[in-house]
Amino acid sequence: MRRSGSTRRSGRTFRTLTAGAACGAALAALTAVPAQAHQPERRAPHWELKDSGTPEVRFRGLSAVGRNTAWLAGTQGTVLRTTDGGTTWRNVSPPGAGELQFRDVEAFDARRAVVLAIGEGEASRVYRTDDGGTTWTESFRNTDARAFYDCLTFFDRRHGLAMSDPVDGKFRILSTSDGGRSWKVLPSDGMPAALEGEAGFAASGQCLVGSGPKDVWLATGGAARARVLHSGDRGLTWTAADVPVPAGDPARGVFALAFRDRTHGLAVGGDYRPDQASPRAAARTGDGGATWRPAATPVIAYRSGVAWLPHSRTAALAVGPTGTDLTTDGGRTWRTVDTGSYDTVDCAPDLGCWAAGEKGRVARLES
Repeated sequence: MRRSGSTRRSGRTFRTLTAGAACGAALAALTAVPAQAHQPERRAPHWELKDSGTPEVRFRGLSAVGRNTAWLAGTQGTVLRTTDGGTTWRNVSPPGAGELQFRDVEAFDARRAVVLAIGEGEASRVYRTDDGGTTWTESFRNTDARAFYDCLTFFDRRHGLAMSDPVDGKFRILSTSDGGRSWKVLPSDGMPAALEGEAGFAASGQCLVGSGPKDVWLATGGAARARVLHSGDRGLTWTAADVPVPAGDPARGVFALAFRDRTHGLAVGGDYRPDQASPRAAARTGDGGATWRPAATPVIAYRSGVAWLPHSRTAALAVGPTGTDLTTDGGRTWRTVDTGSYDTVDCAPDLGCWAAGEKGRVARLES
């Protein structure tokens, strides 16, 4: 979508977290009841800011490979990579990409990654690297002025999809079967018609997400109703379901999705304008996105990114310009645990969770 919200910078650390979710030592600490007064005080898990060295860049693309390795993609054609836990960042931006806006990055490891640039016409492009960003290959350039690509996702190291705002009344889907080295537009026969004004939000790289070998979900906004579209066959056929989050305006809808398996998912969003409230801006599904229920206690403001904590069936983080929220009951209730500004969040299986946003902000979850 051609619109994106603004953010503002504030606090840095997590407040004490008090809930129970056992999924390894780090996750247990994240949701543990605080120690009694007679016990030594232990710092609660918190976002620890890392110096990216790029205060002029806004990062909406993020891929967490692990606690040591992460990739960032942002404005001014910027791609950064760390392999030492954020102590240092290497600028691995594709040559000549300075005018592009990278909004999504999907990394397979420390050397292989695919990045998406958004925009109208030829501004929408895909690049791939196999050597840690030393060299890049442009594998797709959009030549249709009506298309505007927002997000991409991968099922495995070979199969992936990218999505564009509607063309001829339907969302357009790109497909790759060789790890992003080549792409083709899928037939639109199995795609439901888009609503008037409906599009995706290129806010965090999470408007198109997959789980398992074939399931993928697409988040929408800008129309009278916010929706999530689901495909169980890698984008060939889709079904649509309404989501109870703010809608009815070009600035409102579902901005990010996260699925911990093919059944259980979370949706966050709202209204990205800082002067507009975003009540009921979180929802959850337990049937693969066929139906969505509003959170009993939703996030308190617009949120653009969401991620399940690794190895947990109930804990997840949502981020946005005004803070980070935590759920420990599968999205039924959320509470704010940090007030720093972030646009996107991602977690790796080794419990390496990262967040990134405006003014070069990037942080790793520490305990």
